[in-house]
Amino acid sequence: MKTATLRLLIPVFCFIVTLSSNAQEKASAELPSLKNKHVILVYGGWEGHQPKASAEKIQEWLLKEGAQVTLSDSLGVYTQTEIMKHADLIIQHWTMGEISNTQIKALENAVKNGVGLAGFHGGLGDAFRNNTEYQYMIGGQFVKHPGGKVDYKVTIADNINPITKGLKDFKVSHTEQYYMHMDPKVNVLATTTFSGAHDSWIKGVVMPVCWTTQYGKGKVFYLSIGHQPSDLDTYETRQLLIRGFRWACK
Repeated sequence: MKTATLRLLIPVFCFIVTLSSNAQEKASAELPSLKNKHVILVYGGWEGHQPKASAEKIQEWLLKEGAQVTLSDSLGVYTQTEIMKHADLIIQHWTMGEISNTQIKALENAVKNGVGLAGFHGGLGDAFRNNTEYQYMIGGQFVKHPGGKVDYKVTIADNINPITKGLKDFKVSHTEQYYMHMDPKVNVLATTTFSGAHDSWIKGVVMPVCWTTQYGKGKVFYLSIGHQPSDLDTYETRQLLIRGFRWACK
């Protein structure tokens, strides 16, 4: 009896897996390729996020996608006209720190004129805390991670968008769950719900984890996961980032 039931279930399971795989392949096909795209990957700021290690991991992914990558550990790259004029996408991983008026204006103008901007965790969502125009461009700003490193669930909020299509809800472990101040106009792709275990007054709060927005002609993609380089190894996290990069690219 058990053997017969198992024989019946195996084809059903295979069918479900095939459907999920097909949905992911279709979603990937809907997004532009990164092949031969010029990507500027900027890292630095607070060392607690291991920016160099995370940037090198992202660089490896981009090279496998066929992108042409300029890796920089200086915000001064934003003012280098010869590099910036060829940029299709800027990926920034620079937590906190300060940016000069010349540098931020160069970044803002690039995005306003169509260059894509993408990033994750504090590298994009907690940079240049005193610059409100920057926060306006990103669509959100980190304020706290209650409980420090915790386990939490990520819920896919949009099953139609090609960035999330075919992906299932997933869990992340021993990392930071970002509580953020949000721009209400962003397009939310995934969320997390706070348990209230550490701050009881936020129990049940649903917070965006992944979103897209626009600044001028430029597309902006953000994911709050990624406190440590190992967080990027989760299949869903990697898929969200790669698809987000492809979506934001000029």
